[in-house]
Amino acid sequence: MVKLLLVTSLLLLVGAFFFSGSSNSANTPIEANSDLDPALNYKMKSIDGAEVDLNSYKGKVVLVVNVASKCGLTGQYKQLQELHDKYADKGLVILGFPCNQFLGQEPGSEEQIKTFCETKYGVKFPMFAKVEVNGDGACALYKQLTSLELPPVGKGAISWNFEKFLLNRDGQPIARFSPRTKPDDAKVIEAIEMALGK
Repeated sequence: MVKLLLVTSLLLLVGAFFFSGSSNSANTPIEANSDLDPALNYKMKSIDGAEVDLNSYKGKVVLVVNVASKCGLTGQYKQLQELHDKYADKGLVILGFPCNQFLGQEPGSEEQIKTFCETKYGVKFPMFAKVEVNGDGACALYKQLTSLELPPVGKGAISWNFEKFLLNRDGQPIARFSPRTKPDDAKVIEAIEMALGK
């Protein structure tokens, strides 16, 4: 009887040890990768200086774009605004992040950028304060986004102004498009419509 109790106790201890160990190992990858999903766990400063919790956009399909006012691709603001006009009511939100890291093509102040976007392109989608998207000074959002292997571009540094990241309604990044891929490109539209349909 004593032996049976000892054996039972020993088995319970061993079971508890392995259960505990497997539980911890199961949690480790989740903790290690928790910064990968969703990508909205950041607070950023709007172009007007207000703090914006990006989690407020959860439930929407989000297109994150680094923008500039004096770039050969600046005309993409027009297509981005057209996307906003067409899909905002269906759940799309475009977030513009001005960046001056590419040949100084966004030199102005936030006020100057806002005025330019509104008067030249009628921009109504949310715009944010200037950020860095590459290097040690890159903001946390872009450090995360550029670390992900996303189709069709893959991972790595932002190559130029107007690179685009698409996030699904859960805030998970699902696609990345190069700067020269226009916002109204068929592949971008297809990805947006598929994400909106889910």
